[in-house]
Amino acid sequence: MESEMGTLLRAGVILACVIMFAGGVLFLSRHGTERDAYTTFQGEPASLRTIRGILREVRQGSARGIIQLSVLVMIATPVMRVAFAVYGFSRQRQWIFTGISLTVLALLAFGLSERG
Repeated sequence: MESEMGTLLRAGVILACVIMFAGGVLFLSRHGTERDAYTTFQGEPASLRTIRGILREVRQGSARGIIQLSVLVMIATPVMRVAFAVYGFSRQRQWIFTGISLTVLALLAFGLSERG
């Protein structure tokens, strides 16, 4: 189970890096010569603050949307690891560890929710 979890974590990080690289290359090809105005802070637009908005931006070919998608994949990687732990421990009938993993998964879900 440990090697499967390691593979899951490596795959998630590699996937996030590939997506980030693709988004970065696309962003630089479109905006690499633009000069930024650092006198005022401009946060991310509202469309890049929700999962639905990020996916919409990715479908439209937005480089910033692709970069944000890579951040989502990076955040989802350890969450998937905990979900896999729930599955693995329950498959092995280790109910205490299954319960602990479910508790951690619930806390992650609460923390990542918009209300958390």
